[in-house]
Amino acid sequence: MPTVDDILEHIGEFNLFQKQTFFILSLLSVTFTSIYVGIVFLGFTPDHRCLNPGVSELSKRCGWSLEEELNYTVPGLGITGDTFISQCRRFDVDWNQTALSCTDPLANFTSNKSHIPLTTCQYGWVYDTPGSSIVTEFNLVCADAWKLDLFQSIVNVGFFIGSMGIGYIADRFGRKLCLLITIFITAVSGVLMALSPSYTWMLIFRFIQGLVSKSGWLIAYILITEFVGLKYRRTVGICFQMTFTIGLLILAGVAYALPFWRWLQLTVSLPYFCFLLYYWCLPESPRWLISQNKNAKAMKIIKHIARKNQKSLPTSLQSLKPDEEASEKMNPSFLDLVRTPQIRKHTLILMYNWFTSSVLYQGLIMHMGLAGGNIYLDFFYSALVEFPAAFIIIFTIDRIGRRYPWAASNMVAGAACLISAFLPNDLMWLKVTVACLGRMGITMAYEMVCLVNAELYPTFIRNLGVMVCSSMCDIGGIVTPFLVYRLTDIWHELPLVVFAVIGLIAGVLVVMLPETKGMALPETIEEVENMQRQRKSKEKIIYLQVQKPEVTHN
Repeated sequence: MPTVDDILEHIGEFNLFQKQTFFILSLLSVTFTSIYVGIVFLGFTPDHRCLNPGVSELSKRCGWSLEEELNYTVPGLGITGDTFISQCRRFDVDWNQTALSCTDPLANFTSNKSHIPLTTCQYGWVYDTPGSSIVTEFNLVCADAWKLDLFQSIVNVGFFIGSMGIGYIADRFGRKLCLLITIFITAVSGVLMALSPSYTWMLIFRFIQGLVSKSGWLIAYILITEFVGLKYRRTVGICFQMTFTIGLLILAGVAYALPFWRWLQLTVSLPYFCFLLYYWCLPESPRWLISQNKNAKAMKIIKHIARKNQKSLPTSLQSLKPDEEASEKMNPSFLDLVRTPQIRKHTLILMYNWFTSSVLYQGLIMHMGLAGGNIYLDFFYSALVEFPAAFIIIFTIDRIGRRYPWAASNMVAGAACLISAFLPNDLMWLKVTVACLGRMGITMAYEMVCLVNAELYPTFIRNLGVMVCSSMCDIGGIVTPFLVYRLTDIWHELPLVVFAVIGLIAGVLVVMLPETKGMALPETIEEVENMQRQRKSKEKIIYLQVQKPEVTHN
């Protein structure tokens, strides 16, 4: 009996139906960007200083400019490399005294300005921004700055927990139902987050978003790859990830037009309600239906695909059997991922590379938001370099292979981070260029690990291997905000140095993996254990065949 792949060869592997399905599912990928990296705009931290009661009235009475007001009333201005005092401390004086001088108001308290005691910003802060962010509304600065780190970490905790359960839920209840549930919860929690009355409630809804949003993206990815034929599956997977990049470009424009975080959050959440129309636009995956012995429903959907693609379905193909992977009955175990030497090596290296890709990708975006330039243009330009990264992958993986482009992309990202850390701000054009090169490198590495992960495990533990290894991506997302925001307090470029070390190590480790170009997916543990040995022996056999005529001639 034929499999779904056999049937798709006759009714269209990537025709009108698949193209329409790809387009509508890509819209979900576009909107997911606001959840994954939206902290750059939602959590933007502008220049700030302590609010001093009485300073505003004194400034008006004396006719000070803003610069004069800051020089007279804010401590620590002009101290290179130390903004903590100017942003988190204020002079412990009463600015409401009527006898204060307009030329040197602090002289009324002491002759030496450095002897005036400092205190905390107990009355709040003044932020130099025309808009708002969660930082300005909930005062996530100074002693509470860690709460911004937690805001991004909590969504990654949700990613981690949600992704661990997505395989079971989608396999048990179906792709379509699971997708619609995640879309609805993402939409509702996103709107409630925009209406949150306090930081705590915002954190709760952010966590709920994390639980379901990445899972929804993964289901959409699974659906589109299950609808297309084998020949197009890898390219469609890469293009689906490219739509995430399109979302980055759109997010930059929307954030520029809506500098108020609540309106921005509401705007990026409302489209999810439109995605509930998928109930009428998307059929269930026929592959899943076959795995559940619902062959009649699967055939009905296959006939619908054939009509949509204007193809006829031969009578000989109207009986179905499960795909080989779906019919596998072996029970996978977590121990299988570390039991044998080669698979253990693959697992450890892949886990580290998933972690590295997440830390560098999210970290570079967050660090860019702290650079002090035009955050909207910087975000837009850095997103553009992700397109060449995808095209390079498409044109190299089947020509050069996976291993060397993957290793090179990690090393380029690490080297770019290291160089950028020590470039002076006077050479900003060069600094931006190097940073974009690093962004392109880590984007390539991220997409490569998604592709190669499945190729290094045998069939019966392939899904488990991908799930466990990719979970390190979410662990990386949990620690990245603390790495970026806390290390910049020590030295602004210190996160880049850390990223460089992590990226260079990842590049070296990738070289230790076997090349999978031109190799069939391994079916057994023995095939995985012999992957490198088989390739070496294959090369040796080709060499002997070339040399044999010369030996005979002599």
